[in-house]
Amino acid sequence: MVRRIVTGNDSKGRSHVVIDAPGFEFGTLTELWATDSSPSGYGCDDEIQGRRVKLEPTDSGSTFRFFRIEPEVSGKSREDLELEAEVAFSAVDAKHCLIDTSRHPHMNKTNTVDYVVLLRGEVTLLLDDEEIDLKPFDVVIQRGTNHAWVNNGKEVAELVGVLVNAETRK
Repeated sequence: MVRRIVTGNDSKGRSHVVIDAPGFEFGTLTELWATDSSPSGYGCDDEIQGRRVKLEPTDSGSTFRFFRIEPEVSGKSREDLELEAEVAFSAVDAKHCLIDTSRHPHMNKTNTVDYVVLLRGEVTLLLDDEEIDLKPFDVVIQRGTNHAWVNNGKEVAELVGVLVNAETRK
């Protein structure tokens, strides 16, 4: 469980803790905070409470989350992987992001700039014509490109990401 500590100012302008509680877990995602505009105001006491989990942030918004990638299971058929991707992306209103899955069923393209840090484990970033093996504390600035995260290791990979809404790609 990821602990999040959110600060704020009281009526006298003094800083204090507003939230000291776990993030909201949804499958392999842990939502920590979201904004709906840029520049953002300081928002209400809890920007994720009761919010529907979506892969992409709202227009002009941002999302801060942890996510986990399970190791790939050998022997799964292409059809099983495609169904798995369809279910997972549909659950976060992102089936439309599965544009070109010819390289891997989880390849997706979002209208975001993503700041992603691998914290633990091993993952490979798949792009259309390249793949990059990542180790802990490698950082990826993912700018609206078709991509997938693949875990060929033996343990769950843990990452943190900030997704910022971006202009529609051409």
